[in-house]
Amino acid sequence: MQRDLIETCCGATIQHGPQSNRIYVMHAGASEPGMLAVQLAELALRKRYTKIIAKIPKAAAASFFEQGYCREAEIPEFYRNGDTALFMARFFDDSRACMADASAIARVLELSQQALAECRQDQASGAWQVCQCGPADAKEMSGIYRKVFPSYPFPIDQPEYLQETMLSHIEYFGVRDQDRLVALASSEMDRENRNVEMTDFATLPERRGRSLSHLLLMTMEREMRQEGFVTAYTIARSLSPGINRTFARAGYLFGGTLINNTGISGGIESMNVWHKPLG
Repeated sequence: MQRDLIETCCGATIQHGPQSNRIYVMHAGASEPGMLAVQLAELALRKRYTKIIAKIPKAAAASFFEQGYCREAEIPEFYRNGDTALFMARFFDDSRACMADASAIARVLELSQQALAECRQDQASGAWQVCQCGPADAKEMSGIYRKVFPSYPFPIDQPEYLQETMLSHIEYFGVRDQDRLVALASSEMDRENRNVEMTDFATLPERRGRSLSHLLLMTMEREMRQEGFVTAYTIARSLSPGINRTFARAGYLFGGTLINNTGISGGIESMNVWHKPLG
């Protein structure tokens, strides 16, 4: 399937294409809210996308509500000026707005909240070595991502993409078992607004159940604090008990569910937003 594109619309950075069958406003930038909301809808209708999801400042929300958007999630203290980020959705197909697996998603959230009292740090100690990955690791990293995810919204299965983003705005971290990478994650940094997305978690099947994602997350948080980031967040697969539990027991707060949002692992899945102040 053709990769989704990253382009500019009215001054905002957007991702759109058939893989997720949607438009995603990644950074609103200096766009005028009313014009952006309208032009996103025009693009969606022209391309026959069934969803728009726009991550925007709360101060810009009125224009989106006027155009039929609804709020799906939020992250407090997301922008440098202290404004909240809202995830505003507009659906162009009633079936996409229906969360058929709502009860299963609710059960994952319930189990995640129960995990706050868990302490399994001992399973992530010992021989595991956490490192920051560099360009020389890109080929091995892409192989892990290709093995874990049959499809993914960004081309993390391509070494060139990993190397390019390492040089711009993403720091990748890995867990090694001796000389072999067995788990990965990344910190996607918005330096202007001092927020960071903790994302791209992948553990080889034979190494799961050892709290390696938790170990990576703790390491990434420590590094991001040292670099001056204020807010951390993630957009996690809503039906994955492991990754939701990892963020809940690390003290992240649930910010909402993005319904039928992301093309990943061969299908379109709902995603949970979690956030945490790093101060």
